[in-house]
Order: sequence, then structure tokens, then C-alpha cells
Amino acid sequence: MTSSYLAQSAYNPVRSAVKTERGTEHAAFERVTAQLSRAARPGATMADRAAALHDNRQLWTLMATNVADPENALPQTLRAQLFYLAEFTLQHSRKALSAGAPIAPLIEINTAVMRGLRGEAQAA
Repeated sequence: MTSSYLAQSAYNPVRSAVKTERGTEHAAFERVTAQLSRAARPGATMADRAAALHDNRQLWTLMATNVADPENALPQTLRAQLFYLAEFTLQHSRKALSAGAPIAPLIEINTAVMRGLRGEAQAA
């Protein structure tokens, strides 16, 4: 490698996107929501349903832990709303696994969170 090649490559634009905390959270919700969508389709196996619900519960448990942390910088009202959604999600996931409750409400909640993470306004 020549020194001019090294100098040019040092000033080339960065090719990979820098991951932000919001972007990482969005990606996690996107992955789990896609998994829930596949599990909600007719013909999905109980194993698919259980795995999707488990992963969604893990994500929301992490979210609840995060917003319950006194060091969390989000506004208190938003933290309380997210904690409530986490509680609902965990309860509904149990119902979806044991009693066959629909997965659609969980998908809707995750989709709303993803809109929020993208900075989109809630549709009225």
C-alpha cells in the first residue's frame, strides 16, 4: 500500500452507519415484531409462537428495567407509560401463550414504539 492510498482512504466517507442507542432499540423492536408477525400467521407452529412471545417478553422486561432506573433521562411521564406498556405486554404474552389470545395487540404496541423511536407522530 502506498502512502497516497492510505491518505485517500483515511478521508473517504464512512461507509457504515453509526448506530445510535435509538437505532439499536428500533432494530431490536423491528426484529422481535417481525418474529411476532410470522408467529401470528396461520400455520405457524406453537414453537414459533412460544419463541416469538419469549423474545418479546425479554425485550419488554429489558425496557421495563431501563425505564425504572432512576438514572434514566426520559421524562417521568414517558417512563411511566412505557412501564405500563411493559406490564401489559408481559400479561398479554402469558395469555397469548396459554389461552391462545391474539398476538396482534403486541405487534401494534411494538409498531407504535418503533414509530416513536423514529420520531414519527402518533396517528390520530
